[in-house]
Amino acid sequence: MLHLPVLITDLGLILAAAGITTLLFKKIKQPLVLGYILAGLLVGPHIQFIPTVTDNESIHIWAEIGVIFLLFSLGLEFSFKKLVKVGGSASITAIVEVICMLLIGFVAGKAMGWKTMDSIFLGGILSVSSTTIIIRAFEELGVKHKKFAGLVFGVLIVEDLVAILLLVLLSTLAVSQQFAGTEMVFSILKLLFFLILWFIGGIFLVPSFLKATKKLMNDETMLIVSIALCLLMVLLAVKVGFSPALGAFIMGSILAETTQAEKIEHLTKSVKDLFAAIFFVSVGMLIDPGILIDYAVPILVITIATVLGKFLSSGLGALVSGQPLKTSVQTGMSLAQIGEFSFIIATLGLTLKVTSDFLYPIAVAVSAITTFTTPYLIKASEPFYLFLERRLPKSWVAAINRYSSSTAGITTMSDWKTLLKSYTFNTIIHSVILIAIIFLGSRYLHPFITKNLINGNKGIIISLIISLIVMAPFLWALAIRRIERKAHSHLWLNKKYTRGPLIALEVLRVALALFAVCFLIFQFYNTWIAMVIALALIITGMIIFSRKLQAFYDRLEHRFLYNLNAREEQNKQPEILPWDTHLTELTIAPESSMVGKSLIELAIREKYGVNIALIERGNMMIPTPGRDERLYPNDKVMLIGTDDQLAAVGELFKGTTNENQESAFPKKDMTLQKIVISTSSPVFAQTIRESGIREKTQGLVVGIERNGVRILNPDSDLMFENEDIVWIVGNNKKIPDLLKKV
Repeated sequence: MLHLPVLITDLGLILAAAGITTLLFKKIKQPLVLGYILAGLLVGPHIQFIPTVTDNESIHIWAEIGVIFLLFSLGLEFSFKKLVKVGGSASITAIVEVICMLLIGFVAGKAMGWKTMDSIFLGGILSVSSTTIIIRAFEELGVKHKKFAGLVFGVLIVEDLVAILLLVLLSTLAVSQQFAGTEMVFSILKLLFFLILWFIGGIFLVPSFLKATKKLMNDETMLIVSIALCLLMVLLAVKVGFSPALGAFIMGSILAETTQAEKIEHLTKSVKDLFAAIFFVSVGMLIDPGILIDYAVPILVITIATVLGKFLSSGLGALVSGQPLKTSVQTGMSLAQIGEFSFIIATLGLTLKVTSDFLYPIAVAVSAITTFTTPYLIKASEPFYLFLERRLPKSWVAAINRYSSSTAGITTMSDWKTLLKSYTFNTIIHSVILIAIIFLGSRYLHPFITKNLINGNKGIIISLIISLIVMAPFLWALAIRRIERKAHSHLWLNKKYTRGPLIALEVLRVALALFAVCFLIFQFYNTWIAMVIALALIITGMIIFSRKLQAFYDRLEHRFLYNLNAREEQNKQPEILPWDTHLTELTIAPESSMVGKSLIELAIREKYGVNIALIERGNMMIPTPGRDERLYPNDKVMLIGTDDQLAAVGELFKGTTNENQESAFPKKDMTLQKIVISTSSPVFAQTIRESGIREKTQGLVVGIERNGVRILNPDSDLMFENEDIVWIVGNNKKIPDLLKKV
């Protein structure tokens, strides 16, 4: 008789239970994650009336694979470029929320008499919201087009990176069992070093590799290569002392910058779904119903702390970042839950055996409750804002609006800020690269050469020369490369105040490069004579070959920037508009009643208060279309309006699609510009119609601010006055030419 391995039996039991519960949860329109957790509870050791999983150790291994693929998929959705672009509002909101929730979780744990480590991990568990649950709730409620949704997505991106940092810090804290400031700082610096190094190396190598092998890649090979890259980064992360989850997340974020990101995400989705299901089922298997009953009061307390704490901290962070009261309230109520990262943090505590057994099921229970409440909180956010607006003192509301308006203006960076920002990035990036080369040269290259090629002093010299040659372009970039020439020239002309600091900056750059060379030489020789000779040689070589080094470095930089911006150029979207209006893109379904009608017949602006900024038809772009332009099936229409206006007009666009197509008129040119009218402006004392803005600039006047009063969608007969602040969406290459002063 054939014997079936226990692992296969257990896997069949897990997937059968997961299939039944997820179908049930799909029927009642609840998140599938909760269905997986319920399946784990049913097949776990605490429920006896149905078959139970027996080989727990193997299931935990599968669950760890699930964590790897879950973090890999989160990385694919993350992207470091998105992190840079979320802006100050999302970053400030996320940081305020995380700090507040860490404190709230720690204080709540200590107040209930828990151990210090339990309280610290509770703070980490409560500090991160659930990306999966929020995205699903937004889709079901149809609010993804609203202004606050963009801020929420930005906050989630920042939180993903913070969660990775928390995993590293909590691991360090758990191992040391004490809060050692020096060790924590070292862990943070180590994490930042490898994040920068992996990001730079990954962006330089991975997109180039995928581009070179594109003709050989079908769906099967792309899937294999993607998973292989993920697991290779997992091995590398573990090798340098980080968790497997971090490596998976980093590789996902690197692949997210490639033009193949959507395809990779689609191909790996099934693999991720399978292993993630096993992970969430294993989460449910660890839940003891008896513990949930015994700790019902702490679960209730932590749930209330989560909902109220996240609402207040996120809302406060959004207000501080300059968001209107409405957006702040909606953001705070959308982020009031915990999810998949919280499970991973709770699992970390169990794995390292530093948290009590009750913390894990409590975290899962709180996640389940807040998952159920999230859609209702999002629905209630706008009515609650209206309630607050009525109840709060008028002076408070006016002060918040003034603060929000003052932070929404267009700001410019001074020459010093521009220069210092560029110098800082230049120094950090090239210092990381040089340290990595020194480490590789002394720890790996030198032993390899002396063991396999040439031993003794000759082997040392060869290793040193190779390391110096590899370092040379980056030493040149660190010490000599000209950065922000325009800002530097402006500051240099101000002889009295700026030349001294500028010279000091240049001396510092050269000193850092010389220190890097000395540090490399010290790895091989510890005599001053050797250092002086090597320094003289490297300085002479850099002077002689300066042009070649510059050309070589420029090629490296061009390749890196090309890889970094390839996906962005392919999928670039216009910027957000001022006040409560914003741009959104809807596609006309073939069955839409709008098909075949002209804009004047539809009267969208008159009926809904919405402007049409752009029509994309195949590979053709029609910016600021005229009144006689007709709409056709699958036209993609870029609309400008408020949340309510866009929601109302969206009913006419049923059946939207999301395709990215290139055009002779790039969408990146359709941006917002702020123009201040003066008496010398060509359009002064003219009406909007007389000014010819639409015809000459492909532009559309969407708002005018006059004497502190905002006029949204102004009438075409309105006349421009002195000091009017005019907001125009249109071709950014043509608007300045028409409206510049004469």
